Amino acid sequence: MSDRYPSTERTTATRYRDRMSYEAAQAHAILDEAYDCSVAFVVDGEPRVLPTLQVRVGDTLYLHGSSGSRLGLSGRADGVRVCVSVTLLDAIVYARSQFNHSANYRSVVVHGTARPVTDPAEKLAAMVALADKVGAGRAADSRPPTGRELAQTSVLALPLEEVSARARNGGVHDDPDDEQLPHWAGVLPVTRAYGPPQTDAGVSAAPPAYLPGGGSPWVKPVLLEGKHVRLEPVAPGHAAGLLDALADEEVWRHLPTPQPRTVAEMAQHVADLHHRQWTGFQMPWAQVEPATGTVIGVTSYHDIDPVNRSLGIGHTMVGKRWWRTGVNTEAKLLLLEHAFDVLGAEKVFWYTDIHNERSQNAIARLGATRDGLIRHQRLRVDGTWRDTVVFAMTADEWPAAARRLRDRLAAGGSAARASA
Repeated sequence: MSDRYPSTERTTATRYRDRMSYEAAQAHAILDEAYDCSVAFVVDGEPRVLPTLQVRVGDTLYLHGSSGSRLGLSGRADGVRVCVSVTLLDAIVYARSQFNHSANYRSVVVHGTARPVTDPAEKLAAMVALADKVGAGRAADSRPPTGRELAQTSVLALPLEEVSARARNGGVHDDPDDEQLPHWAGVLPVTRAYGPPQTDAGVSAAPPAYLPGGGSPWVKPVLLEGKHVRLEPVAPGHAAGLLDALADEEVWRHLPTPQPRTVAEMAQHVADLHHRQWTGFQMPWAQVEPATGTVIGVTSYHDIDPVNRSLGIGHTMVGKRWWRTGVNTEAKLLLLEHAFDVLGAEKVFWYTDIHNERSQNAIARLGATRDGLIRHQRLRVDGTWRDTVVFAMTADEWPAAARRLRDRLAAGGSAARASA
């Protein structure tokens, strides 16, 4: 694999040569970030341009399509001459004059002959690479193509030999005479944003961690396992178990969320938790009994702030039959260990209703300190305003608290529910 591509007649710039690059690393980075591309080719003397998916494997660009498409049919013999273009738009540049408006971008153009991939092993490897490009691990987490599906799919291999990258970055380049004009000028950044995943009907699994756009590791779903409780990233498949475990009004008494009464309502509650997870606000777990797989309840990180290294623990509900069994203590220990020891949190905090004395006592037993009161912090389900008590634990306080919690669990101590 060459570190630099040669400049050819087709890849040599005629304008803005300072924006051109033939460095393989830059071209590869752009190709790897982009999912799609445009492929230009000629059919019967007429130009064609098709959008398709691409993936780079080493120094080969694989193009995905249908075996019955124009591109697939054109590449059946000795290959098809193509020009592939990939562009990532990074910003729109507004100048004072219309002529000097521009864009910040990164692009790659590849010329060459794309050969049809006929070897089944190479074809399957290319399709695995395409699947993993939309999420590392997706190929293993999905059904591979059948022989018929492989036959219906066209994969073309384009050697990365005649390649150029082009990029613009920076600000406004106005003419000196225009700099005194009153018109607004500046740069408007453009970014790719992923929305919350919308789980298909009938799917019981949680959205996987490899989905693009999951964001910070602070909201990445992870499995946390203890002796009394296992914390699983909450999934649609937990809805029925949660409905059964939490079917008691006392569990929901001090929470700002109405109690779901049906599996469908609980499934919507789980979907709402996923939405808040994907926006970076919350990371929810289902609490599960390790020995039986029985769903016990739910708990979450919330108000997650990776910049200031803080998060809350709350939205915690445990079925009444597991109160004072050690489940809550171990669940909080697992969450605190992950927050302080893995994520590097500086502070963990709890919010709880001023009327929820059980919750306040349980949080205090964890080693947290009462920091104060937020008056009229949120509306209760009945429409009254809730005053919220705030507890917190800092990274400096965590080692001593961890020892006490581990000693309590080792001694078989119990703890009350914390519906914070």
